[in-house]
Amino acid sequence: MRRFTTVLTVLLGVFPLTFGSQFVFNGLFGGDGAAASFGIDPWPTGTAAGYFAVKGVRDIALGLVILALFALGQRRSTGVVLAITTIVPIIDMITVFTHHGPAATALGIHGLTALVVLFDAVLLLRERPTPDTARTDDTAQTGDTGDTARTDDTAQTGETVRTGEAVQPVHS
Repeated sequence: MRRFTTVLTVLLGVFPLTFGSQFVFNGLFGGDGAAASFGIDPWPTGTAAGYFAVKGVRDIALGLVILALFALGQRRSTGVVLAITTIVPIIDMITVFTHHGPAATALGIHGLTALVVLFDAVLLLRERPTPDTARTDDTAQTGDTGDTARTDDTAQTGETVRTGEAVQPVHS
């Protein structure tokens, strides 16, 4: 299941990059290739077409955040971000409905996207750490694994005994 979640999360990071790039391209150079599939017709023209770039940059930033957190090994944080950003496809779906777009597009593209994103978020949040990734947040941030930690007792005697993963002081 972990491999499935990994593939799904990477795809959920890459897809917004591709969609966002298409919208930015449409916004800068005209055209409505990406916009036509969004579900709102007629799509803005003239100066209102600047919203292509706005939507595109939003998608690109979202994809980069997902991929960056995931690449840094922050699976749980990625799950939280995905859960929060489920609102994006939900609002997109509502926007298509309120602008009299096709229900098939609203539900089939935006609604389904919201469900897949939420599903992946739940999978990531329910994962149990594997032994190689079972580091605490403090460890991940500071790099301190506790192996060199010394208490007042060990500071005086300098004696330590390794038990399991952490260094334990020797008590007389």
